[in-house]
Amino acid sequence: MMNVSREHAVALIEQFEPSSSSRTNCHLHIEGLTRFLLSESCFDPEQRLVCQDMTQPLAHYFIASSHNTYLVEDQLKGPSSIEGYIQALINGCRFLEMDVWDGSDDDPVIFHGHTLTSKVPFRRAVEAIRIHAFEKSHYPLILCIEVHCSVKQQLIMVDLLKTSLGPMLLLSGARDGIIDEATGLHHLPSPEALKNKILILGRKLPQPSPPSQPPPPPPPVILTITPEDDTAGGGDVTEDDESAESISARNNERPGSIKRIRLARPFSDLINYCQFQRFKSFTHSAKQGNCCCVESIPECVALKLAHSTPEEFVQHTRRFLTRVYPSGIRVDSSNFSPQDVWNCGVQIAAMNYQSVGLMMDMNTARFSQNGNCGYVLKPTVMREDVPLYNIHKKEIPGVTPHTVHIKIISAINLPKPTGAATKGDVIDPFAKLEVYGIPSDCCEFRTKTVLNNGVNPVFDETFEFRLAFPDLALIRFVLLDDECIGDDFIAQYCIPMDCMQTGYRHVRLKSLYGKDIPNCYLFIHIAVTNKNGGGTSAANGKPKTGRRQSDR
Repeated sequence: MMNVSREHAVALIEQFEPSSSSRTNCHLHIEGLTRFLLSESCFDPEQRLVCQDMTQPLAHYFIASSHNTYLVEDQLKGPSSIEGYIQALINGCRFLEMDVWDGSDDDPVIFHGHTLTSKVPFRRAVEAIRIHAFEKSHYPLILCIEVHCSVKQQLIMVDLLKTSLGPMLLLSGARDGIIDEATGLHHLPSPEALKNKILILGRKLPQPSPPSQPPPPPPPVILTITPEDDTAGGGDVTEDDESAESISARNNERPGSIKRIRLARPFSDLINYCQFQRFKSFTHSAKQGNCCCVESIPECVALKLAHSTPEEFVQHTRRFLTRVYPSGIRVDSSNFSPQDVWNCGVQIAAMNYQSVGLMMDMNTARFSQNGNCGYVLKPTVMREDVPLYNIHKKEIPGVTPHTVHIKIISAINLPKPTGAATKGDVIDPFAKLEVYGIPSDCCEFRTKTVLNNGVNPVFDETFEFRLAFPDLALIRFVLLDDECIGDDFIAQYCIPMDCMQTGYRHVRLKSLYGKDIPNCYLFIHIAVTNKNGGGTSAANGKPKTGRRQSDR
């Protein structure tokens, strides 16, 4: 800790020193120091509250987002439950998904279409969202509703949304965003301006022709009408289909192969700042120019774009909300690496919240900052009109690299791996240090193995790495068992470098499910220097080139 005032020191003594006489004399003895070191002092306390500028356009934030929120297991035959929505909201998620289909007795249902997953009544999900929407965060909640049901049941949906959500539901808003008087460009409103509001993301019909104008000529004899031929009563739109895994396949679809559904005008009128649009290309999006369009990109396509045109990707996400969703082959509800798309400024990395492991650890860590409100302001170079950067380069214009030194000293009270057999009664632990960020910053290190000691193993090893883009870096500590047969995972902790404090720190380790393990800590020392050799008390950084691996 640097530049600590006397008042702050006295407050720490009052908090951690057990002896009343020592507190009176402003003395901190060994027991008080131990209590202080074992406190959650690794994580910057300022980041436990909302501390970032929340008045920027929505496109300038990473948004905690879920995929097929109603599913609590796999994507093919697992159960659907309102618990998926409740748990996601409790964990700070601000983007929920609903796939709505026709139900019996005019009661719309939510489920993963064309699979064996169970169904949840739409009305129950909406009621659960009403109760828990702003329990964890007061910043806007986006409901992505994919409509697969009849017009009759769409009207029932509209009535349920309006009556249940009431004033929370945002019903007004410009179709093309807010005009910036300084630049003349349109942009989305800010999280601050949309506090305690629920936005609907879905298909938007074009405005009906004004009464003074004659109706458009009748279309050719076809089975459907296009949005341009829409009347005030509704129109046909392409059905949302996440099975198309390539842009070329989408763009080359034969007209007769595109499935269309009838969209009710009252449902379309619920859509304002979040209008779904199929992604075709960055050039097409720039020409179209509506900042209210949210474009969904399959995981595999997004990764190709990140590799081939990273500058254009960053430019695109400066202005447009972009959603990346898991590949259709992830039927086990596994997750892609959100870091790969965060590197390009993608705001909505849709995650399967029911799945645990490395990818969700990264997602949890990213949104643990800024008060866990579900919105994290993107780094300056990703949102302001500055020279574009290439995530594959080792230097980022306008960003000062940092060198990080982390010493892994020891651990305390490590449990045995769950669900695995060990060769002996006592574990043989070792620690891994993993760094995630832009490709040139990714690396990992490991300590030696300490034999037969899970109570207080001493590692005493120091690792040094360079971070070219500190603001995007995540640091993950993993404890593993070298004697394990099967799953060798013991514990982990993941934290943004922005939130990590320097000095001697105890890291409170977490289980595979992200829960604190009682009295289980990793003792470390952190030091950070910038490119010019100066020190810093709060680090954002990333390490030298390495490869990304699983916990094994």
